Order: sequence, then C-alpha cells, then structure tokens
Amino acid sequence: MLSIVIPTYNNINYLKLCLRSLTQNSKFSHDIIIHVNDGSDGTLSFIKEKKIKYTHSDSNIGLCSSINKAAKLTTYKYILYSHDDMYFCPGWDEIINDEIKELKHNNFYFSGVMIQKENGHINFDCGDTYKNFDENKLLNNYKNLNCLNQQGSHFAPHLISKELWDKVNGFSEEFNPGIGSDPDFNMKLWKLGVRIFKGVNKFKVYHFGSITTRKKKGFVQNRGEKTFLKKWGMSIKFFKKHYLKTNTEYNGPLNEPTKSFIYYLDLLLCKLKMIIS
Repeated sequence: MLSIVIPTYNNINYLKLCLRSLTQNSKFSHDIIIHVNDGSDGTLSFIKEKKIKYTHSDSNIGLCSSINKAAKLTTYKYILYSHDDMYFCPGWDEIINDEIKELKHNNFYFSGVMIQKENGHINFDCGDTYKNFDENKLLNNYKNLNCLNQQGSHFAPHLISKELWDKVNGFSEEFNPGIGSDPDFNMKLWKLGVRIFKGVNKFKVYHFGSITTRKKKGFVQNRGEKTFLKKWGMSIKFFKKHYLKTNTEYNGPLNEPTKSFIYYLDLLLCKLKMIIS
C-alpha cells in the first residue's frame, strides 16, 4: 500500500526493531526502501540478506540526500518517511488508510504522534535505548496514551502522495545533514497550495529520540534555521506560529495567516535577524 523510506546510519539494532514493528504491527503489506549510509556496522549485509530494497552511500551523505535517493525506488501512490529509531504501534497503517479515504483527495501532509521517554508529543517511559526497551509496556498502554489531533505537526513519520513528493522534488539538500529540512518541506507544500497539515493522534510510534545525532561522535549538524530564514524570508518559528499553527488542535484546512500587528512585528524581527545573521 505504501512506500516506506527509511534512512539509516550505522544504527543496525534500532533499524531491526523498526523493521520488526512494521512486520508485526502492520495490517497491509508495504514496500520498504532503506538508504544505508556507510553500513559498516553490519547494516548493509543485513539488508542484502533480508532482500530489502535499498540504496547505499559509502559515507554519511545527510538525511535529505539519503531520503531523496531512497525515494527514487518508490513505486506506490503514497510515501511514508520514517526515522530508523521508531517503533510503529499496532494498526498504524489502517488508521492512515482511513484518514486518506475520509479526505478523498491527496493535498495533505499527515504525520504521526511520537511517544518518547521525554520531549515527545506524549511522554511515557518505555526505555531510551533498544537494550532497555519495554515493548510489552508499550503494547499494553499505547491505546490509552492520547493527545489531540494536532495542527501543523511537521515531524516524522509523515505521509504524502508521491505526486506531491515529485512536485516539490523531495527534500531540499541544502539542509543536509537535516536540521530545518522538515519545515522547509512543509513550506514547499504550502507554496503548492496544501493546507491540510494534520498530526494524527491514533497514528503512534515510539521514538528513541534522534539516536544518530545523540550518539554519533563527531556528528556535526547544519545551521538549518539560518538557511530557512535566508531562503524564505522568515524564521522557522514564524512559519510554525503564523502559518502551520503548530501545536494547536486540528480543526480542518489551514487558512492564510491573519495579518495582525503581531504578525507584522514578528515579521519585522525576522527581517532584522536576516540583516545581522
């Protein structure tokens, strides 16, 4: 039903857990494509052994380039992007399928709800590594862990149509290794006229919290905020506040932002920040 794109960078134990969750907790059969950065920890051999579709680079080429490479192998009508350290809760794909059928068009961006030990949409401790992950605790409780359907949630896992993906040419590679790439992707969709940006409460994953950036020595992130500001003439914070209405309750398609005094004041601050950055 879906083409699931997962970039990975020497995270074999988390990737195995992610893939197992997709196998055991999905109702439908999906096409999975992995982009393997390096893979010297055994990831590349594992992917080949399991006969999973993949692309490969000898070094870490960054999140955006990784996703774009893997997406070239997608064949289904919809593309789901996931981190390699996400565990998909049961029934996730049936929930997404129902959302698509209810909407009856493809001008949307759906995202999931991340359950984490801390700093998630829902905070619930089932472990912070694959070693102490309490799968039974999660499976016994996830249905009772809820938040509102959210407006403007722009985090992975997210789903869009392949048609929209192709129109915006995937992720913008000037945001490699990745910071700022999600709101930039949302902005490109906004410019196309997409107004449905919905975080779906029932679509839940357990997220271990950006393992690659937390654990890899020497991993240097990009200045995505500055890149976004110079590209779009506004900050990520401004875009999320005035356009996506991030972290508010979902109540249907978004509208153009209200040009209030606060809007213009915040925009002026963005312009000043551009001048001095």
